[in-house]
Amino acid sequence: MEYFTSISIKDIVDILIVSYVIYKLILLVRGTRAIQLMKGILVVVITWVISIWFKLSTLQWMMNQAFTFGVLAVIIIFQPELRRALEQLGRGKLFSRSSSEDDEDINKRIGDIIKAVNYLAKRKIGALIVFEKETGLTDYVESGTAIESKISSELLINIFIPNTPLHDGAVIIRQNILMAAGCYLPLSENPFISKELGTRHRAAIGMSEVSDAMCIIVSEETGQISLTMNGHILRDMKEESLIFKLFEELKPKTKIKEKNPFLRWRGRSNG
Repeated sequence: MEYFTSISIKDIVDILIVSYVIYKLILLVRGTRAIQLMKGILVVVITWVISIWFKLSTLQWMMNQAFTFGVLAVIIIFQPELRRALEQLGRGKLFSRSSSEDDEDINKRIGDIIKAVNYLAKRKIGALIVFEKETGLTDYVESGTAIESKISSELLINIFIPNTPLHDGAVIIRQNILMAAGCYLPLSENPFISKELGTRHRAAIGMSEVSDAMCIIVSEETGQISLTMNGHILRDMKEESLIFKLFEELKPKTKIKEKNPFLRWRGRSNG
């Protein structure tokens, strides 16, 4: 009881602030290459603790040397993430919540995507569209050409028209912003993937394996529309099913889901 009374309000506030900062930093590096580097640092720390516990003098000396030069190495390795964090801090975005869209914005966004996908599918024009969710995809965005434009069906169609500079690669969408085109994605190494699927489908599956992103693929051979999530692929998606899935996954979780969003979108598109 005496222990709890000795903890002041200042200590509690101090702990809460530090916890929140650590939480925001984790969100910043999640989904980027930095998370793999952090795992490597964790292995080094565990090795250092083991060397102290079992009194392994040589290993302990090696770990001490690693920590001596490790601070400089961490600054160099995490330079892109540190730069991004400082930029967001300067813009006041590091501690701000992401703005949520209203129903009208979501309806328009999904309407533009469906219109573009249908156009591409009917003409058998290959396409790969990635939707960022909770896992950050900044590393993959930076692999392509920055666009940072509002989504429109015309823009999506023009990007994937054959023989244009950006048609080969993926488009990455963050909320209602088309962040970049011509992006490179990790290919899935799953040996059980059908041999019928090409590089575009394997990249979409690979993206859904390393993140919670959702990907839409249009096959240039068959014109079929497929969707990948959580390492799985749904092939030959019909328009109704695709609309329903987009509403289900892209609608903010804080809002009440509609029982039949497809009917609502249909009503808006016909009206």
